[in-house]
Amino acid sequence: MLRKSLRRRRAGARVPLGVALLCLTWLATAATAGAQRVRVPGRQGKLVEIEADQQTRRGEVFVADGNVDIHYGDVRIRADHVEYDAKTSEAFARGHVQFDYLNHHVEAEEAHYNADRDTGTFRKVHGALKIERKPNAAVLVTENPFSFEAELVERRGADEYILHTARVTVCDPAHPKWEFYTPRAHIRVGKKAVLVNANFRLLRVPLIWVPYATTPAGKNVRQSGFLLPDIGTSSRKGFILGDAYYWAPTSWMDATLSAQLLSRRGSSEREEFRAKPSDNSSVFYNYFGVVDRGLKDANGVRQPQGGHQQTLEASTLLPDGWRAVADVNQLSSLTFRLAFADTFGEAVNSEVRSSLFLSNNFRGFSLNFAALNDKSFLTIQPETSVVLRTAPEARLSSVEQAPWRNLPLYLSFSASVGALHRDDQNLDTPTTVQRTEFAPAFTIPLHLGPWLGLTATGAFRSTRFGASLDSTGALSEEAIVRNTGEFTLEVRPPSLEKVFSFGKSDTKWKHTIEPEITYHYVTGVNDFQRFIRFDEDSTLTDTNEVEYSITQRLFRKDGEGEAMEVVSWSVAQKRYFDPTFGGAIVPGARNVFPALDSMTPFAFADTVRSTSPVVSDVKLMPEAKYDVQQILEYDSARKKLTAIGTLANVKPYRKFFATVAHFRVSEDPVLQPISNQVRALVGYGDINRQGLNAEFGVSYDITRDFMQSQLAQVSYNGGCCGIAFEYRHIALGTVRTENQFRVAFVIANIGTFGNIRRQETIF
Repeated sequence: MLRKSLRRRRAGARVPLGVALLCLTWLATAATAGAQRVRVPGRQGKLVEIEADQQTRRGEVFVADGNVDIHYGDVRIRADHVEYDAKTSEAFARGHVQFDYLNHHVEAEEAHYNADRDTGTFRKVHGALKIERKPNAAVLVTENPFSFEAELVERRGADEYILHTARVTVCDPAHPKWEFYTPRAHIRVGKKAVLVNANFRLLRVPLIWVPYATTPAGKNVRQSGFLLPDIGTSSRKGFILGDAYYWAPTSWMDATLSAQLLSRRGSSEREEFRAKPSDNSSVFYNYFGVVDRGLKDANGVRQPQGGHQQTLEASTLLPDGWRAVADVNQLSSLTFRLAFADTFGEAVNSEVRSSLFLSNNFRGFSLNFAALNDKSFLTIQPETSVVLRTAPEARLSSVEQAPWRNLPLYLSFSASVGALHRDDQNLDTPTTVQRTEFAPAFTIPLHLGPWLGLTATGAFRSTRFGASLDSTGALSEEAIVRNTGEFTLEVRPPSLEKVFSFGKSDTKWKHTIEPEITYHYVTGVNDFQRFIRFDEDSTLTDTNEVEYSITQRLFRKDGEGEAMEVVSWSVAQKRYFDPTFGGAIVPGARNVFPALDSMTPFAFADTVRSTSPVVSDVKLMPEAKYDVQQILEYDSARKKLTAIGTLANVKPYRKFFATVAHFRVSEDPVLQPISNQVRALVGYGDINRQGLNAEFGVSYDITRDFMQSQLAQVSYNGGCCGIAFEYRHIALGTVRTENQFRVAFVIANIGTFGNIRRQETIF
């Protein structure tokens, strides 16, 4: 009986092994002097380390007081008082509670936290979440953490928080410039932050209310939703109010849809679509349109100027070496562009070009299928234009290849077939005018010792056009064939050079003089006036000319560094042995064809010419931060300077830049009216740089004493926000004289509130 009783007592005294280890661990650590530390096994194999000034235990509940510090994996909790239940992994903390997880920091008056589920609630909270941001040229980015204060915060996992009755900011939380006040915020670190029924406050003053707002909260995260509204004013558009929706359904595709109300004009719509489905494919589409009720003229009649323009750019690499590219542009009218273009440079562009092509390069050959359309607007009242189209066209060509290894003879060819069309106020050809062409060519490079190089190139070109012009200039369906022989000889005499230095300096200078002579001969065009002007190929003329030029260069080399070109000066002219170009010159008219415009972009031939203007081109590049170019054209037939151009770029500091451009073209009653314009742009920084930023620009017509455009943009950005102001003046004759006033409040990591979406320049 005694043995049985002892056995029963021993059996009743058994203790689970885990609890025994827990008790031994607590007894061993509780006896240490000073701070007491306990290691409690967690449910997931992790140890819960509790350190405090005083600790007691009630069953499986550990009570710690005074400088309590708990570690569990990446989680750390500090407080004045903590109660931890080892059975449920629940911790209750109060008094100066601090919760840290990676780059998350939360301070509260009290907290309940479950170590196993990594969830909990915090009361009377202020905290900060460090969110990585990807650099973005369109948004002011700050490294400040996402700071918040809230009555209650729920932690729902490692990177998810629910804030109740909260205010959030990325400014200094002690002195925030701006805050969002919201009854509820949902934050998913690395993904997005959602604010419900929030109001935006600047310097504690409520400005904007939004029922629902989201913003990305990660480095590579894009979030669909409405953007901040834009507000502005214009002398011609009136009060402007608009908004946009950003749609990002996948990581490789997004779109922006926006609209504006123009109080004096009507409404405008914009759309941008971007996609990159693969590393070798991309698509971009842009649309801008205005529904315009027009402004009243002197008779009180409204004159609408609305319209639209759109652009599609797409490219992709296809199997077997094929590449497809589309660059399609469409404009409803030049009046619309002049009236509503954002910048002066865009407004004065009168050309609309589109191209589609499919190409493949293989073993030295190139096969291309293309469709080209070029529309150039000439006048606006009445609106006239010239449309040139090549569609479809197929072209096969080869690079220069040497059939015989030891003979310096290189052969190549080009062959094409296509359909052409021209439409202008004087001529409208059939929809398709056939053109076929075959042009074999040869090249022979020769070196006569080290001092003279010769390169001879010859070609035979046979071209057939399916339509032509008759002797009166009217359209004829009679085909015309052109068989031409072409020959070019490039002569490169030896260059002269000298290397020198000054004193004991390790800087070396090198001066070179490089002459060049090119002879060009074309024959067999015949009947030039019968060819329809489709493109440059159809403006080929009989030519017998020589171009001669001399270029001087000055190089500088400091020590063992690389040689840099400091100054270059080139002087060139052409001599025409056939001043009539085979009868192509029309006296008393503006003549432009390849033999003439290859020398200068300005027309100079209104009669027979034996020489071209002398073109002088000087470039000064004393350092990489400075460069100046001066172009002068002297016409010996008119005995005067006909064109002067100056371009200067200065960038002495990383954020400072200045550009000045001046061009003057002399007046000629046949060739062109006088033109004398100067454009300048000076700036420091950019709209999203911290600190003071400014940009000023002008475009001025000296001849007419007329300011074409002005630009002034000033902004200041702090650590979490900024303010930007902008004034624009655009004057485009009777179509448009407009003053624009723009303002934007820049919110770091979010965007801008206002109508300055991005930095724009007048050039």
